[in-house]
Amino acid sequence: MAQEDRIARLARQIEAAQKAERPLADPEQLALLRRQGAGELHGICAEFVTSLNSRLGRQAVELAPAEYSPENLRETGANLIQILAEGRLIQIAFEAPAQPVSTEKFLVPYVLEGELRAYNQELLQRFEVRSRLLFYCVEQGRAGWRWFDWRTRKTGPVNGPMLAELMEALF
Repeated sequence: MAQEDRIARLARQIEAAQKAERPLADPEQLALLRRQGAGELHGICAEFVTSLNSRLGRQAVELAPAEYSPENLRETGANLIQILAEGRLIQIAFEAPAQPVSTEKFLVPYVLEGELRAYNQELLQRFEVRSRLLFYCVEQGRAGWRWFDWRTRKTGPVNGPMLAELMEALF
């Protein structure tokens, strides 16, 4: 009897996943969602840099590219965003996964994947780069960026406080 309940619950979960992923089967909708994700990620970085520079005596933190438009998203290949501060670097590379919607590297379905790397000269001399995996997840009609640290198995939203934590470790 317990096995029947488990199978019924699994069937409901599979149907719910199929229903949630169905709108993402439309190539135009998927492309729009990916452009939105890239814009959101750049916006998070731009807000972080602007907030940090507003508290500094001079503009010491740079964002590259400084501006972003949805047409900048490369559909194939890597996209790159960098935050530079006094020889310290946070580098974000992201791209579309092989499948339109994937759960290969993260349990929540995602349409963009990437990696965030943070390093300075001292870390490079020790062959050490701090990194976190990034995913633009789509779940229950909502989309957002999440990070995953494979060493600690922790995850969370990509936001200014997370970027500040990484940048702090570089100084």
